[in-house]
Amino acid sequence: MIALTLAELAEATSGELVVGDPETVVLGHCDTDSRKIGSGDIFFAKPGEHDDGHRYLEQVAGRAGLAVVMQPREDLALNQIRVADTVTALSALASYILERQRARGLQVVGITGSNGKTSTKNMLRAILSEVAPTVAPRDSYNNEVGLPLTVLELTPETKFLVLEMGAAGLGSIEKLASWCKPDIGVQLKVGLAHAGAFGGVEQTAKIKAEMMPFITKAAVLNFDDPVVSDFEPLSSVQKVGFGYSDDAGYQLVSASVTIAGTKIQFRYPDGDTKSFALKILGEHQAMNAAAALTVADLLGVERDGAISSLEHLELAERWRMQPILRSDGVLIINDAYNASPDSMRAALQTLATLGRQGHRTVAILGYMAELGEYSNSEHEALGRLVVRYNIDKLYVVGANAKLIHMSATQEGSWDGESELFEDASAAFEAINDKLTSGDIVLVKSSNVSGLRYLGDELAGVA
Repeated sequence: MIALTLAELAEATSGELVVGDPETVVLGHCDTDSRKIGSGDIFFAKPGEHDDGHRYLEQVAGRAGLAVVMQPREDLALNQIRVADTVTALSALASYILERQRARGLQVVGITGSNGKTSTKNMLRAILSEVAPTVAPRDSYNNEVGLPLTVLELTPETKFLVLEMGAAGLGSIEKLASWCKPDIGVQLKVGLAHAGAFGGVEQTAKIKAEMMPFITKAAVLNFDDPVVSDFEPLSSVQKVGFGYSDDAGYQLVSASVTIAGTKIQFRYPDGDTKSFALKILGEHQAMNAAAALTVADLLGVERDGAISSLEHLELAERWRMQPILRSDGVLIINDAYNASPDSMRAALQTLATLGRQGHRTVAILGYMAELGEYSNSEHEALGRLVVRYNIDKLYVVGANAKLIHMSATQEGSWDGESELFEDASAAFEAINDKLTSGDIVLVKSSNVSGLRYLGDELAGVA
């Protein structure tokens, strides 16, 4: 974080310094998790649904340089600033730091969309970090706590900040974008992810569009998505398209998948065409790469260098199309961190493509969460899709995913190719001994199903 005095921190958070010398300088990591607080760090005592950070003030008192609290403990030898709300104070401090660094030339990129945010963020971080000091979220730090914590990792040397904006209902992205005001805003896709929680695709589109009025320089839009391509930024902001569409200035000419990775041909607006290969599996990852290369070009990054950074990237993120080759020749693709109908289709399409290259294909699928009224129809559609893609074997895990199994078995061309298991433990025992050299195994479900751990166990990395 940027060094600030306690007086400056109190002003930035609209708080009152109740313990400490106003001239004391604090320079440390910021967090809401007391276990991550080290010497000189700043602890935000956040009340939560199941716990309250104020319970841990005694634990951090010997380490923290400051605690931002709603209920001070003046009996502790701990610098403390009292605020009305610690989450609001966290965003306020992040906004304060952000504006200071913008004055020094910091460029901010915001990314949102139903799918691909984390992969695109990691691709962009790989590109930009080769050019100048870059900060981007760890894991999926994309909400009202994770986003400001990411901003507070800025140092005076940081030139690029990449932010991932997750949706949590109407007004959620607006709340994030209104204070971070991205120079470049990326809209990846509007799909069914979280549609049940949000009330449908139209509502999801409204939420994703909330970033648009706060973009200050360029809106980078997926022109293959008819909803996204219709988004309009402010008149002073450049509208830039990427994708396969002929209308996209940054155009994907082609993408193909082999077991070694994803081959891509990409054309820049001036006609400059590049061919390269990602180690990352999936034609859908080509769209994420296109978004990252578009942003990099707008930021003035040398093109060959940007592409080289992508070519050297080993994986988009753990548990996201993560290929792990076992010593016996079985390839496990662990993609079980998130799942939506769109990402399921993309992953299965990749599996089917690899299967046509001489491999037996196995899909281990679980529940897709947060689909609401769409849940039954989408799980049924997924079962049919597995059959139509000619996947050789399907294992469905979890009672809440049963409709995938039922739909596949009812499709008509299968007899015994699908099996249903109550839990991951039972699935592992049944599946592991049946895998043979050359098999390609996709493991995919929503995070809540926990199949990512099954994928690790099958791969031998648990």
